[in-house]
Amino acid sequence: MEFYVTAFLILALFALLGCGVWIGLTLIGVAWIGMALFTDRPVGDSMVMTIWGSSSSWTLTALPLFIWMGEILFRTRLSEDMFKGLSPWLDRLPGRLLHANIIGCTIFAAVSGSSAATCATIGKMTLPELRKRGYPDSISIGTLAGAGTLGLLIPPSITMIVYGVMANVSIAKLFIAGILPGVVLAGLFMGYTMLWALFNSDKVPAPDQTMGFRQKLAASRHLLPAVSLILAVLGSIYTGIATATEAAALGVVGSLAVAAVQGDLSWKTFIESLLSGTRLYCMIAMILFGAAFLTLSMGYIGLPRQVAEWIVSLNLSPFALILALTVFFVLLGCFLDGISMVVLTMGVLLPTIEAMQIDLVWFGIFVVLIVEMAQITPPVGFNLFVLQGMTRKDIAFIARHTFPMFMLMVVAVLLIYFVPDIVGWLPQHMDG
Repeated sequence: MEFYVTAFLILALFALLGCGVWIGLTLIGVAWIGMALFTDRPVGDSMVMTIWGSSSSWTLTALPLFIWMGEILFRTRLSEDMFKGLSPWLDRLPGRLLHANIIGCTIFAAVSGSSAATCATIGKMTLPELRKRGYPDSISIGTLAGAGTLGLLIPPSITMIVYGVMANVSIAKLFIAGILPGVVLAGLFMGYTMLWALFNSDKVPAPDQTMGFRQKLAASRHLLPAVSLILAVLGSIYTGIATATEAAALGVVGSLAVAAVQGDLSWKTFIESLLSGTRLYCMIAMILFGAAFLTLSMGYIGLPRQVAEWIVSLNLSPFALILALTVFFVLLGCFLDGISMVVLTMGVLLPTIEAMQIDLVWFGIFVVLIVEMAQITPPVGFNLFVLQGMTRKDIAFIARHTFPMFMLMVVAVLLIYFVPDIVGWLPQHMDG
């Protein structure tokens, strides 16, 4: 019986999505169908109470603030300044300015919260510069697509906030836990770029000009706004001065200050950033409300418990379970965006994860890493769409040259499994 109920609801989900219904409304619709047909609970009352309860969560207030912060910075010269500050230091590295993609995305990821925003903001500035200097499109686009995903892993991260709300895990702990894995992944991307450059030295142009140490230091002043903002947001969380929500408010004030100092803050950009952030948050919020109602509906029907019992009955080792979930999420990522993946699956998976005594903070970072992979898997990889719009290249071309980055993310998943301290050390240190 349970199998037929599950199959029916999955079919209903894909039928509604296939008809072009918004994801949030689809989730609410499937939850309504499930409760109306398979339980005797009052559907309307349950829906209203669940949506109100999930929408009035204080933890959730960090989400629109971080989104707005990213939108403000998207409209400033911050990324252009980062390129000016970084490029003089990269002349001696194999691959030279290609590393500006990776380091630029790493820095911008720490003041944004969105993978697509990181990819678009850095790409708008680095791709024309790299092309002008003679770097091949293939490696420029590949490194940018991979490094753009760091917007999800390096805090503040929209996906981490969504996971933290759903799993009832401290968002501050998730933010701190994401820093080391983010740096490790950026290091893997840079290592690959160096290897590529060593094997393709004829394709890497000579440096424009060599600067003395003092000139390099002078150029580094362009990095001050970004570094100051990162220190203010993450430092306030790390030292315990502010919660994630308070740090988000600090980030908004800081990004407005940066925009004002750079002369990019006008009434027009203020309104544009506010409206764009509101639109994006409303879309995410509707998905979250629908997911909360679907989770409640599935709970009443008893599906999460049955799925958890079935997975536990398979007697999978933790490694086999993580491997199976990796494949499952990567396949799911071919059809859904990251936030939808998290909200659709967490209600079902979390009881199993807890039953297997897997740390929920570690699992959150694992999920974010897998969602990063989904950003660069066709046909629904958001970063691929962003880059296609920017470069007018075929999506197959972009996906092909991004594949090495995808494999490096697989390596990162194996690393955090076999060396869990990569995730756990900083949060434990913070507690201490």
